[in-house]
Amino acid sequence: MKRVLLLGPLLLVALAACTEEPADDPTVVVTTPSSTASQPQAALPPEPQPTADGPCPYLEESYVEDTNGQRVGKVKTSADQPPACFFYRPDGNVQLTVRVYTGDAAVAKALVDAAAPVATSNPAELTGGWKGGAEATDTGAVYAVAKDASAVVVTTNQEQTIKAKQIAQESITALGL
Repeated sequence: MKRVLLLGPLLLVALAACTEEPADDPTVVVTTPSSTASQPQAALPPEPQPTADGPCPYLEESYVEDTNGQRVGKVKTSADQPPACFFYRPDGNVQLTVRVYTGDAAVAKALVDAAAPVATSNPAELTGGWKGGAEATDTGAVYAVAKDASAVVVTTNQEQTIKAKQIAQESITALGL
């Protein structure tokens, strides 16, 4: 019985507060968009396709053989500028691909993240401010870096990312990027 008597006055105060008239001055709440809101990802250009016989204008066949550790049977290039280069083994399978992109900085970064996702790859850096990722894949390895509005993505059938890194550095140097 004492509990009811103690709760009675509290209930009356709570009910009185609920029936109070609203103030003449309504409170206005202003919200601003968060700076951490996800930005739309840049639209990626289509994957390059081999359309013409080589040579690759920025990588020597002998350099690729020595660095990737396999003989090159043929070389093809894409129609892009600068072209992607496809290096094939003598049995006709692709052993190494170099994709070079120049254009928009957001697209360059998105290409690198698509090839070597930041969430899963190891950080990759080259002299001159090139940054991206490197990782082993089911079919070999990938090394992808971007700087400003350019990106270089190297895929190899070899498991070692160091080979792809060396090819990326040589490509950047030869192209003057």
